[in-house]
Amino acid sequence: MPPTGTANSNLIVIRGNAASGKSSTAQGIRDRCGRGIAIVGQDIIRRNILREQDMAGAANIGLIDMTARFALDHGYHVIVEGVLNAAHYGEMLTQLVQDHRGQSRCYYFDVSFNETLRRHLTRPEALDFGEQKLRQWYRPQDDVPRLNEWRISEDVPLTEVIDLIWRDATLD
Repeated sequence: MPPTGTANSNLIVIRGNAASGKSSTAQGIRDRCGRGIAIVGQDIIRRNILREQDMAGAANIGLIDMTARFALDHGYHVIVEGVLNAAHYGEMLTQLVQDHRGQSRCYYFDVSFNETLRRHLTRPEALDFGEQKLRQWYRPQDDVPRLNEWRISEDVPLTEVIDLIWRDATLD
């Protein structure tokens, strides 16, 4: 793939299990920054736009990649966020980070299943699926080695996670 973005663009990848705080973190970063940050959410593209299952080789993987590249090439900082399990998304994410001309930072939300379930029960999605589905989807320690992800533990409050990524990605 050709290089993407600019020397001044930021690419932030936020991965982790369901209900680990990824979407809230991405939205918190965007709220702080205002305009200029595109959030490329796996759930929006996979479930809302394409209505497809999460599986290897699915169309949403390429659409996430193309959307992130398009936004980077048009001057946006980009946050790619979602479960983005390593087996299905690892190669695409690794290539995207490799091709990005600017700064890339990757984070993995390392949240236990019990905490995942507790957080899930506070969300509107709790009405759509429950503990059994969460257990089926849960992937502990889902590493993508070449991303050099920073691990965010479950005991770090949302505001501190947002501050950490904000400072690390130098979005000021």
